[in-house]
Amino acid sequence: MNRALARTVRSGVLALAATLSLAVGATLAPAPAYAQPRPPVYILDGDPGDPAGSKFEGIGVDRRQRTFYVSETTGGEIHRGDVRTGTTTVWLEAGADGRSTARGVTVDRAGRVYIAGGPNSTTGGPDFWVYAPDGELLAALRTGMDDPFLNDVAIGPDGAAYVTNSNAPTIFRVARERGEWRLTTWADARGTIPTATGFNLGGIVVGPDRRSLVVAQGNVGRLWRFDLRTRQATAVDIGGVNLVNADGLVRRGRTLWVIRNFDRVLTRLRLSGDGTRARLVAERSTDPDRVFTTGKIARGRLLLVDSHFDETVGKPPYEVVARKLPR
Repeated sequence: MNRALARTVRSGVLALAATLSLAVGATLAPAPAYAQPRPPVYILDGDPGDPAGSKFEGIGVDRRQRTFYVSETTGGEIHRGDVRTGTTTVWLEAGADGRSTARGVTVDRAGRVYIAGGPNSTTGGPDFWVYAPDGELLAALRTGMDDPFLNDVAIGPDGAAYVTNSNAPTIFRVARERGEWRLTTWADARGTIPTATGFNLGGIVVGPDRRSLVVAQGNVGRLWRFDLRTRQATAVDIGGVNLVNADGLVRRGRTLWVIRNFDRVLTRLRLSGDGTRARLVAERSTDPDRVFTTGKIARGRLLLVDSHFDETVGKPPYEVVARKLPR
């Protein structure tokens, strides 16, 4: 065999060996964790023995740890779940740190968990809590107002938490300044936003321009834009779209999903760049047997909280439902 032919044979043998090695390696290598199917629902431990059962409202997502937190209105428990495995636990027990109910939840870049207390202070407890990722209480705060209802919360571009008040057109701000956590009334729009019967300001997100907040007023079906510099509120032009019972808001880019709880509708809007206008893109009915209150995006899916608000006594199963982002 001449040298050229020998080189050709050796090259062919080496190529075949490499191919076989790759094939065997591909066969034996374990599938990466992210390739495993994620659960379509996440089961929460509730209080089936309680005469009131369990009802739920807020959800926050820690994208770094791929965990989520869900608030229980009946008792104030905070549940924590793993987005990948579906495992959930009660992270903060009922009654912890003076909390008898809990509403909006969000997580900042440091993994700190912010919890709005709804009407909790009417029973003598705080209005708002901040926790470290390990569950250490960092702050338990009060508004100093009569009859507040701290509903939903969003982290602003400045790292502060902004919280809606469903009993008055005010927005609170929570931040750590000079080594101390403070809760202040950041915006008072009583001269601009009429207070109507029922739940007023609710869902809140940062606007697409990151210079504003977009807030839902579900009882009258409106959206409001709060300028982060001037703190002034102006109505978002929604072109006559029906947003009655707007509760949770979820934004990605200029797409805004509005979760309309008792209407059982998910409305998708397209916001203008400055958040002053919105047009209807699509509406989709949600499960008629569920009342979704709010949601968050986690690993490309929308996690929706099944509240059980349509039940006199909230009965299991208690679930967070995962859906592909509606298009």
